[in-house]
Order: sequence, then structure tokens, then C-alpha cells
Amino acid sequence: MRVPDAALDELREQGFTLVEGFLAPDELKAAQQALWLHFPKPEDYFAEPTKYPEYSTSQFAGVEEFPYRSWDLNHLAFHPDLVDAAERFLVTSELHLYKVELWAKYADAANYEQPLHRDFGSHSLVVPRVDHRYQQLTTFIYLSDVEDDNGPTRIVPYERGQDVPFTPLYLEFGALADVEFSATGPAGSLLAYRTDILHRGSNLVGAAQSRFSLLADYQARGTTWGGKMAWPKQAPERWAKLMPQCTVRERDLFGFPRPGDAYWNEQTLADVAARYPGIDMTPYR
Repeated sequence: MRVPDAALDELREQGFTLVEGFLAPDELKAAQQALWLHFPKPEDYFAEPTKYPEYSTSQFAGVEEFPYRSWDLNHLAFHPDLVDAAERFLVTSELHLYKVELWAKYADAANYEQPLHRDFGSHSLVVPRVDHRYQQLTTFIYLSDVEDDNGPTRIVPYERGQDVPFTPLYLEFGALADVEFSATGPAGSLLAYRTDILHRGSNLVGAAQSRFSLLADYQARGTTWGGKMAWPKQAPERWAKLMPQCTVRERDLFGFPRPGDAYWNEQTLADVAARYPGIDMTPYR
């Protein structure tokens, strides 16, 4: 669904918004089925957790980086309604999709509790401007229900945290707990927030609870001090499958050379076509 203007106003004013029903039911179902190409189903994990020791090494052990083994997951990162929301919030069509992660959490695998922090610390070489120029947009697409007992993100509204200095990045555990908002919502919801907003991950406290989300983050193209991932290093064999499936606009979001760019000549056209079998090079000629 298209993100309402009122939700983007809320994002600008309080620093975050939660939109239920963002994914259509068929999109959600397909993405949920594709999760099991990467993660154990909850019933399998909790039947014998010792079979999956990798998820106990860190609270981030369940993070899988883009691209994925299914278009049903990959396209969520550049879902048309997500791109539309990013364009409207960042007030530009010149976008850079700078981070995509798929994150699985299983109760008791690790301690997912975090101190309050702001994401600019790992998304930018500098600090946010207080006039809100040069924004970054971070998003979670919920692929499972998120309730109070399975690790919702806790967020401090902007007006309650704006006077907290940017440095140090992390606050003491328990700080501002009385003003936190618990970002709960059904599967298919979209949580969007700014990188200058204090927030934290919380622990999964219910028995046999799990949580699955896809995270996709945007900024204006050319914001050279911001970012999170270097796309060329991520699973080259998966890019070979993904690129032919993408439109010109979708490739552009990753920084792919645009039609008319000086990069393109007969040699690069031929060699890129060889690297990505099945890609339509016509727009780049």
C-alpha cells in the first residue's frame, strides 16, 4: 500500500512511523515462504536448538545480507511503495539504496537487548544536521507479527530525545525507558525511522518466540559520507541472477550506471551482458 502522507508527516515530526498493512497479503505470504531458504522454521529451531549453534554467537548472527535466493524477498527492498515513500520523505528521486538486511531472531539464542543509540553511528561518517537536511531513512518490513514479547524496537520520540548529545553514541541501559514507544505491529507492517532517533532492540522474552524482518535503508544519491554496504562484494553469483530481473530504475537504486552514462561503450555493453546473462542492454545503448 502507498504510505499515507500523514505517516510521512509523523516521520518528520516525531522521527518514526508504523504503517500496518504495507505489504499485500500475497506479497507477505510469498516472502514468508522464502524465509526458509535462509533460516530454520521456528518449529524446527525450537524442536532442537542445539542443531543451530550459529544463532547463539551474537545477537546479529541471524543477519543475512542482500541479495537473497528469492525474488519474493529481493523485491521488498525496492518495493514500489517503499521507493515512493523514500522519494517523498527525502524530497528527491535521486535515491541510493545503501543497506538491505534480512534478520532472524529466536528466543534464548542470544540476548537481543540493546542500549539506546542512533543509527547514524554505523550509517554515516559524520553526524545528522539538526535542521534535518541530508536525511537517511531506515526501515523494517515485518515478516512476522511483532508483539511485546518477541523483541519490538523501542523508540524515543524526537521531542523527548532531541537534547541528548550525539556523542557518546550509546546511552546507559535503562535510560529514557519511561518515554519509549514499543513498535509492535502485525506481519506486513512497515516501521520507518530516521537515523537521528534514539532507539534500541529489545529481547525476546516469550517461550519459543521468533521474529523476522527485512531492513532497507535509503539516502539521497551522492551523499558520499553515508552508507553501510559495498554492493559488489555481496554474493556475486546472486547478483548474476538478480540484475536481469530488475528494471533500469531498480538497478539505478544500487548505483548501477545509468543509460547515457559515459561508462557505456561497446566493450562495457558486451562484457556486462556476459556477466549478467539475460539482461536487456537495450536501454544502455
